[in-house]
Amino acid sequence: MSTQCAPKLAAVAIPTGHLLHSAASEHAAQTLLLSQARRLRLGRQVGAEAHAWTASARATGTLSLCEAILEAFGLGTPEGKAFMRLAEALLRTRDRATAWKLLCENLRSAHWEAPLTAHRGARALAAVLQWMSRAVLSHEARLAPLSTLFVAAARFGVALAAKQFIVADNISQALRRMRRDPALRLCSIDCLGESARTEAQAQRYFRAYEHVIEVLAREPAAPLHLRHGISIKLSALEPRFGPRYRGTYHARLIPQVLHLAQRAAAAGIGLTIDAEEQDRLESTLDVMAALIDDPTTRSWAGLGLAVQAYGLRAPHVITWLADRARARERRMTVRLVKGAYWDSEIKRAQERGLDAFPVFTEKCATDVSYLVCAHRLFEQQNVIFPQFATHNAMTVAAVRAIAPPGAAYEFQRLHGMGEQLYRTASQSAGFPPVRAYAPVGSREDLLAYLIRRLLENGANSSFVRHFLDPSMPIATLLENPIDVLSERLQRRDANRCHIAHS
Repeated sequence: MSTQCAPKLAAVAIPTGHLLHSAASEHAAQTLLLSQARRLRLGRQVGAEAHAWTASARATGTLSLCEAILEAFGLGTPEGKAFMRLAEALLRTRDRATAWKLLCENLRSAHWEAPLTAHRGARALAAVLQWMSRAVLSHEARLAPLSTLFVAAARFGVALAAKQFIVADNISQALRRMRRDPALRLCSIDCLGESARTEAQAQRYFRAYEHVIEVLAREPAAPLHLRHGISIKLSALEPRFGPRYRGTYHARLIPQVLHLAQRAAAAGIGLTIDAEEQDRLESTLDVMAALIDDPTTRSWAGLGLAVQAYGLRAPHVITWLADRARARERRMTVRLVKGAYWDSEIKRAQERGLDAFPVFTEKCATDVSYLVCAHRLFEQQNVIFPQFATHNAMTVAAVRAIAPPGAAYEFQRLHGMGEQLYRTASQSAGFPPVRAYAPVGSREDLLAYLIRRLLENGANSSFVRHFLDPSMPIATLLENPIDVLSERLQRRDANRCHIAHS
């Protein structure tokens, strides 16, 4: 490659009051990322360990009905799209006549023919839906008297799919389930719900968070990182949370969050601020600064923030958190996730006509960013307790390889996902604790959360979707993301040089 075609390396960050800013492109960000990842020098044992876990899980694991449906009908198929539309709209469509029209429309939009290799539960459901589709196509008007039955059955099916991802309707039921389910012996409680639209909703979320902390405070005493904790969303506490009104709500929001943090500190449990869309990052860091600076909780190590590795600013955020915590002589936690809002991030950037996306647009770049951020967290372990949330066997094995000898950390998974991976991996010598992110709430509050989980499980690039799929070669599933990113960048650079010299 000609040196004149090499991109200029730069620290990439979107404009923010807290972090450095550069107008560098995503290509430059990926190039810089790759140069940092190559220093990790991951050995062959990473792939071998991930391969062994995957083979073992495939030999003993079973698919849930929801997983079987998503495996049979990917989100790119007409059936997958119809399933997503019903999941998104059917439960909240109260009017029976409208729900019936919605159901008929989506039944007609697909063929509902499951592959012969599909799970028998998925094939059985597909046969029922195929019959319903043909019946609706030919006799929709005559079936109208039975619409109540059909709609009720469809709503029950969507609610059943959602239950895979929800622990319980309330915290009391959740704790009872956690006591009897070994996979839930260590959890971070999430009170279901998204952004508050009104002050009344925000107050309802605040009281819910406060109640969960009160209940967890009564649980048996244990070291902080071996107790259930709570995750909270700032947008649930403030209807105007975000860049447009940044600063105008601080006098109201920060005291509320400080109150919850102080209650959690007194209870000896962890409290993590959940990650949200990238345009809310600066507002989130405003609140984190106040929490880190709070002298009344300085001895408490349970304050945490979720950082999304698909964000171009993720490494900078980790450095900022570590520097702030060190300056205030306190320890905190960081939950590293890959990111749950990719589709909406891309859509928002396109709608606003931005010059660049705030997130990596390729999965391999996000996977590499995750490893670079993991290394940075371990470098800051004197002030940060790392928590690694992932369902990817290759990522789990790589984090274990990156971890310094004797390092304290934990893995995390979403309830309803990753259980079979961690059941197998946790049998490895020296495997750290695994915490489940445990949503609690009624079905009225689950829709946005359910859609994100279905997107994660059903996307063609999803590791979770193919983890137990015998038709997907393990070697293909476990490609080293550093090698994949390197090959893609080399091809792009070669193409640019060719164009420049043509």
